[in-house]
Amino acid sequence: MNFKKLFAAICAAGFLLTGCGGEQSGSEPDRNSQATIIKIGMISHLNAGEKQMEEYLFKIQEKRRAKVVNHVPIFFDSLSLMQMGIESGRVDEISTYKNVADYLIANDDKFEFVQDEWIKGLADNFCFAVKKEDAALKADLDKILGEMKSDGSLERLIGEYITDANKNKTPPKVELPKFDGAETIKIGVTGDLPPLDLILADNSPAGFNTALLAEIAKRLGKNIEIVQIDSGARAAALNSDQIDVVFWAIVPDGNNFPSDIDKPDGLEFSVPYFKDDIAHLKLKK
Repeated sequence: MNFKKLFAAICAAGFLLTGCGGEQSGSEPDRNSQATIIKIGMISHLNAGEKQMEEYLFKIQEKRRAKVVNHVPIFFDSLSLMQMGIESGRVDEISTYKNVADYLIANDDKFEFVQDEWIKGLADNFCFAVKKEDAALKADLDKILGEMKSDGSLERLIGEYITDANKNKTPPKVELPKFDGAETIKIGVTGDLPPLDLILADNSPAGFNTALLAEIAKRLGKNIEIVQIDSGARAAALNSDQIDVVFWAIVPDGNNFPSDIDKPDGLEFSVPYFKDDIAHLKLKK
């Protein structure tokens, strides 16, 4: 069993932040002439390779008139692997979500935020992904998420597990309800993205996403089984029927990345339930 997301990191090393300028309007910087190369660890994307992501990051800096630097993405299948990558020197920075970055910094004083203005404002929306033919399941998820937004229960969970949570403490274990004889929905997670989701040492799921699943299970009257998967195996796990649903992160409308950057053919996304900025971390000197 394991939780993912996202995505995180998804958002590749600068997927989410803004920038102010250094480039003159109309100029065409030569990427090969750039003196600075920064290797950025990112969660694997399914519709864009590392080279294509590098192009996106470069164009964002040009568009925002930032000092253009060659950010070279290196994909990883989990947050833990990205941490190993930066600690070993394989990458210079890692890209993740702001709430995840806050948790990492609170629990490990070797990290600090990268203060690059050009990445401010980039963000991802969190949702569920299902196979296109599972329209009824998508409709159920959309309906419940809509109800939870309307009655305030979604905002309460966000506050309890993210906004107001003690970032120095491990996300609490969450009990998933069980219904005798009810249908079981298999949810794919990585369990490696606290405080969004985490699989504890005793294999118990924890964090915000698990709490959300527990509430969805209650309202659906169905059992939920958590299945551990790697980030890069999300779509394959769905299409092979290993799982029915998987947590996903998507680029919001108006962002600087293509909306289909991480949406393989044959999948549909639920309405978003949470939005977070992207942040870059580096090791303290």
